[in-house]
Amino acid sequence: MRRLASVILAGLVGAGLFLIPAAPASAAPVNLAPSATPTASYTSSWESVAAINDNIDPPSSNDTVNRRWGTWPNTGEQWALLTWSQAQTLTSAQVYFFDDNGGVRVPASWKLQRWTGSAYADIPGSYPVAINAYNTVSFSAVSTTRLRVLLQSGQGSVGLLEVKAIGEGTPPPQTGWNPPANLVTPLNQVWQHVESTYPNLYGFRNYGWDQVMANKGSINYCVRWDTSATVTAAQRDQIHATLTRQFKKWMDLMVGHNGWPYSNVPLKVVGWAVRDRAQLQWSDNSVDIYVNNIRENAPQCAEPCGRFFNQSGNYPNCPGGASHHYDMSLWLTAGFGGGAGGDWGQRIGSEYYMSNLNTDNVHILLHEMGHSFGLDDFYDWTPSGVGGFLMKAGSAAQITEFDAWMFRDWWRHLRSRYGV
Repeated sequence: MRRLASVILAGLVGAGLFLIPAAPASAAPVNLAPSATPTASYTSSWESVAAINDNIDPPSSNDTVNRRWGTWPNTGEQWALLTWSQAQTLTSAQVYFFDDNGGVRVPASWKLQRWTGSAYADIPGSYPVAINAYNTVSFSAVSTTRLRVLLQSGQGSVGLLEVKAIGEGTPPPQTGWNPPANLVTPLNQVWQHVESTYPNLYGFRNYGWDQVMANKGSINYCVRWDTSATVTAAQRDQIHATLTRQFKKWMDLMVGHNGWPYSNVPLKVVGWAVRDRAQLQWSDNSVDIYVNNIRENAPQCAEPCGRFFNQSGNYPNCPGGASHHYDMSLWLTAGFGGGAGGDWGQRIGSEYYMSNLNTDNVHILLHEMGHSFGLDDFYDWTPSGVGGFLMKAGSAAQITEFDAWMFRDWWRHLRSRYGV
């Protein structure tokens, strides 16, 4: 749907492993796992080995909202493997075990192995087995193209939620503005259209870019629960996890690109707005709850805490202080068709959202998130030489290469305002 007006105003290459000198003390630790290809000895049909390096921190070992790697009903020796196209220098690893207190339990023992070029060799170290936490193993720096987590089952099958392979060094080299040749002309057409139709394009200071940069690489959300339905704690966590996964799809496009300073942009849901407190069937204090604060005929999170209402970035009247502020709202409305998006957040149907909690690409939400970062609609024209893409509503169900480069083009034109 058309963005609302506020967004306008608004070592060694190869297969071997070698001991190498430690990196300088000033080198920054980097999680190199996301750039690897994950494989495994076996994966249950309903689980995913891609979970082990998706860079999502689990809430607990019995994570019911994010992807997991598990081997049920297989037992005995199992493994998960990270493979890089070129050698990586590693100094430690962090492993988060999957344990559902049922068929999948923490291993009886485990170890790390590295590829020597002809075989796997054990990495000496102390191997803790803890639940609900990362298990960290540190070791002398090595260079390898493969890191294997070898697990021996105990009380059940085994599984992992996340593996971090930590290296002392710098992140992958940044790339500049280098779109494919066939996209240069349509990208230029899009930006010319933006410049001619956005009345305060460069003066507006509340795009999603501004929000992420103001927070130094994070984003806060509040949920507007605009429906009479009840929500359990488990459903709440799924709602948060789905929102996080979709937002991450946009942010991952920027990693290593054209001076973008963040390798990960965490999303936190800080509050919920609801008509009746009884609709929220949990008693913990994990989020702020706003009851019967009705604006636009819908529950509204407290204005003193919202960036849309406080674009200076100061929140003197927000209960709990600035750490409880929200940058955007996820507005879930019963019976709402289509979607809307802007600097204030995204609005979509609650039924649609709840029925897509496990969908890889929640395409209406992804489309509206694009608007929050400035991307336009294409109802009345199409750039030359491109076909279906997400921001042309109804023509694609996921972020395409053209969407990705339009997104990056916004950063190219705005990055100077942040001194980057």
